[in-house]
Amino acid sequence: MNIRQSYLGMIKSFSGGWDAISAALGMSRDALENRIYERKGQDLGVQTALQMQAFSGTAMFAEAVAAVSGGTFLKLPSVDHIDNDSISDKFHELYEELGELSLEFREATKDGEVNAREKERINAIVDRMHQTMDELRALTFRVYCRDTKAASVAKAAGARHG
Repeated sequence: MNIRQSYLGMIKSFSGGWDAISAALGMSRDALENRIYERKGQDLGVQTALQMQAFSGTAMFAEAVAAVSGGTFLKLPSVDHIDNDSISDKFHELYEELGELSLEFREATKDGEVNAREKERINAIVDRMHQTMDELRALTFRVYCRDTKAASVAKAAGARHG
């Protein structure tokens, strides 16, 4: 997904589409279209794109920025109460994904060649595994690191930003 596709996806995800999101952003539909399609020397600023992302309840802009940067956006878990059981659950999830990868690898390589469809499935599993490992790391640090635990407590006591 490129940046413009993320903008269009966020607009589509927002109830009411173009007219509603442009009003929520405090601009006319024409003004928003000019920014998105880079007409008349205009473009959409990062803050506006982030606001659209928040309004649409998606991570499309973050995903597009990560993709054009050669990476993958991984959303960390949003949890209020975490403990060792939560961490154990993540380990089990990772083991299941590893098993899925092993089966997919075996199937994909049995003919001596990995085709485009098989490559896509392997990549999808590996991407999920990376996300699970990042979530596992975040949970571990939230539970067992003093500085992270203090930040989590402070965040829970203060305002939440979704």
